[in-house]
Formats: sequence, structure tokens, C-alpha cells
Amino acid sequence: MTVLTEGTHAGEFIVSEANGSRSRDAVIVLSGQDLKAGHVVGKVTSGTAASAAAAGNTGNGTMGTVTVSGAAKLGVYVLTIVAAAANAGEFVVEDPDGVTVGNGTVAVAFSGGGLAFTLADGATDFAAGDQFRITVSGSSKLKEWNPANTDGSQYAAAILFDAVDATAADTPGVAIVRDAEVNAAELVYFTGATTNQKAAALLQLAAPAGIIGR
Repeated sequence: MTVLTEGTHAGEFIVSEANGSRSRDAVIVLSGQDLKAGHVVGKVTSGTAASAAAAGNTGNGTMGTVTVSGAAKLGVYVLTIVAAAANAGEFVVEDPDGVTVGNGTVAVAFSGGGLAFTLADGATDFAAGDQFRITVSGSSKLKEWNPANTDGSQYAAAILFDAVDATAADTPGVAIVRDAEVNAAELVYFTGATTNQKAAALLQLAAPAGIIGR
């Protein structure tokens, strides 16, 4: 007797989503993968960064070279001085979605949110409210989420709406990327994913994307 196994269907994991097409985006799945509908994926980010001081800053310190890792998001990060100090100062960094990714100190190496840099002190100290904007540009492609990855896809970022066979080349697809409720039991993970790892992925999808597992 031949046993047939029914695979996952496009979008069957969706409980509810935002009006229109707000919850969905066109995406590119990285070559070398054959993923299913409902597959939890992360973003492989390849980018460069450029920084600029905000007009009207009191301090005249400068930012050194910004190194971008796979965890970085494309868009504009904002660094804001929150506490002034002589030849120093404390700052906070927010990612393009407005999420705080770390706190740092002037003249001390910072690493967070996929960025690494040092904000140097200048002849005139920074004042509270001084800002720098760090623009990350490049490309983002989707890859099967796995917390063991180190290229950015260790962070769950989206759920594939339908199956995408990208075995031979980068392939377009559609993903749920924000503001949706999903059936957690119908999501697809990498082989061997544990209960705790799946729970961690759901937490990552919930903030800041607003994808809630039920």
C-alpha cells in the first residue's frame, strides 16, 4: 500500500493578518535551500554603513569606521547621547524599527544590533540629545532560521507564505513579515529544533515584527 503524506499548504498557518497586503512582503530566498510553506526564516544581511552627525550637535566628536555583521538591519540606526560627561558621555542606539539594541560610552568600543564602532570624543564634549545617524545599505535574503547560524539568520524574522525551491539559485517568494497571528503548531523549523528553540523563535517574531504565535 502506498502512503501519501499531505504537505503544508500556502498560508494555512495564518490565523489573522493585517488589512490589504501589510503583513506580507516580496522576498528573496537564498540559493541552496528548499523551504516549505510556514517555514521560519531569518535574514542574511550583507551591507555597508555610513555615519553622519546630526545638524546642531553640541559635541564635535566623530564616529570611526562602522563594521556591519549579519545581524544588522537595513535602514537608519540612531545614536543619541543620553548623559553628558567631560571627555566621555553615555549613549543609546536604536535600530531602524526604533528598538534599542544597546547602550554605550563615548571613546569605548560599542557592539550591538549588528554594528560595531567607536564614537570618539572631540575638543567640545557631547551634550544630551546630540545624535548620529548610521545608514546601513545592502541586500537582505531569507534563509532557514537556526540559532546556530552567524550570518544574521540566527534571528527569526519572517515566515514563508508558500513553499520556495531555491535549490539552484536565489528565488523570489512571499513571506509574512509583520502584524499577524499564526498557528504555532503549523510552523516549520530546521530539522532537530527543540521545544525551547521554537519558543525562542516565536519571541523573536513577536518583537518587533508583531508576528504572534497562538
